[in-house]
Amino acid sequence: MDKAHDVLIRNLSEHTALDAEDLAEIRALTFTQRDFEPNEDFIRQGEEPEHSALVVSGMVARYHLLGTGGRQYLSFHLTGDLPDSQALFIDQMDHGLSALGPATVAFIPHRELFRAFRRRPTFAHSVWRETLRDAAIFREAITNNSARPMQARMAHLFCELFYRARAAQLVRGNRFRVPISLAQLGETLGMAIATVNRTLADLRRSGTMDLRDGELIVLKWRELQRLGDFNPAYLHLKRQSAPQA
Repeated sequence: MDKAHDVLIRNLSEHTALDAEDLAEIRALTFTQRDFEPNEDFIRQGEEPEHSALVVSGMVARYHLLGTGGRQYLSFHLTGDLPDSQALFIDQMDHGLSALGPATVAFIPHRELFRAFRRRPTFAHSVWRETLRDAAIFREAITNNSARPMQARMAHLFCELFYRARAAQLVRGNRFRVPISLAQLGETLGMAIATVNRTLADLRRSGTMDLRDGELIVLKWRELQRLGDFNPAYLHLKRQSAPQA
């Protein structure tokens, strides 16, 4: 499970200075690792959580299940993320989590995490900061979906994913894997599928980006950032440098 420990340490180190004792505490955690197929749930709305999830590889999505059976996607999570760290402090899950493409997820028992938090308060603070970053992403998503026009809305989401992927060392050149379908884009951004297609075509014509075969390609970063009104300060990634494209 060394990879699971390594990706967690890398992610937490983006915003918290962990010392050798903190790292040893993290490496002593027990992980149960599973592989998931595209669109397979691994946490369901209404469940009583006993473990926290860590994305070891791939991309996962947080969503609300609607009464109609549809989904409202709330956020996307990359390698190293703890997408349900809030579950440490709630009795029942108010959202679900599913793999987008193929994904590997490790599960950490809550009882182990709480013991580690008592021994290493800095580790506890780093996980608490994960919940604060999630909350900041939620606030930005509310603003994005309610106050920005369609093109800016989509450009902002692509900027956020690309910026976070660079911090997670998932970008290769100007590309990274984004296994999001057009229907899921619509469910995330509050757009009908026709609007998704039209907005994506507009962004392609701008020459700033492309989305093909599950891969996001950023061609003109600063122009895409301008179109999306994207300021990454809300992500609180202390060691992150801006893309140069």
